[in-house]
Amino acid sequence: MKTLQERLNELKGVMGLDRQSAAHNVEIPDFDYKKNRQQYEAQANADLQRIQATNKLKRINQLHGKSELNPNWTFENLREDAQDVIEAVSIARSFIAAHKDPKWRKSRSHMMIFYGDYGRGKSHIAGAIAHELINKFEISVVYRQLQTLLDMRLFSYDYQAEDKASLRYRELAQQLLDVDLLILDEVCVNETVLKKNAQSWLGNLLRQRRSANKNSILITNHMLPELEAALGKYCYESIREYETYQVRFQGPSRRKPLTQQIVEPSAYSPDTNKGYQPNQIIYKKNT
Repeated sequence: MKTLQERLNELKGVMGLDRQSAAHNVEIPDFDYKKNRQQYEAQANADLQRIQATNKLKRINQLHGKSELNPNWTFENLREDAQDVIEAVSIARSFIAAHKDPKWRKSRSHMMIFYGDYGRGKSHIAGAIAHELINKFEISVVYRQLQTLLDMRLFSYDYQAEDKASLRYRELAQQLLDVDLLILDEVCVNETVLKKNAQSWLGNLLRQRRSANKNSILITNHMLPELEAALGKYCYESIREYETYQVRFQGPSRRKPLTQQIVEPSAYSPDTNKGYQPNQIIYKKNT
């Protein structure tokens, strides 16, 4: 059994107070404060970057979910097989690149007008722009067809309805004002002129967004002179207050044609087995 003095001598050796005793103990390395601090800071920065990357991915996914964009509307899925599409993509990429400059984004409101016949790729390119802006700059986007908004606005007047249409419309109306990029598709589709109250509503929406330096994309099948008549003077003047980029689509349609199917009467009848009976039609696939 060790005496008290022997234990004190061991403690002195560990603490370096007794060089003779310290020689019999395992050498304790010096603590490198600077080196360890650098390692801890590097680890902390790596952890912080992982957390930031995870949070950014969540925010981007939320923005995509709220936008209601077609996930297939990307530049990778776009066929640049016509001169109008090539020019539109060039303008679109310049528009996206300009968002790197915060001063440009806050300077004034910008509007892109895509016009041309059906199936030319207008909505696809608008969606591709939106996807890029969400992924690169976390820009909030809302894509809507104009007639859908007008229908919701009409249904919202029924305050006795139990589907809470008025509440959903008020929430959407605020979202239309606040969102960074608003994409309105099918503007004035199948209509010669918007009704007066619709002209006033859309004109006010665009003017409020312009005052807040919010950007928009309008997609229409009308030519520009027809568009002015369809929207009405007040609404069209609201558009003219923006910094506008007008892109006409006039190439070939990119939508697949409907395949013709051959319809032949059935030779079998479950009742009489004597030839064709009503509603007994089979479809023969093309080979």
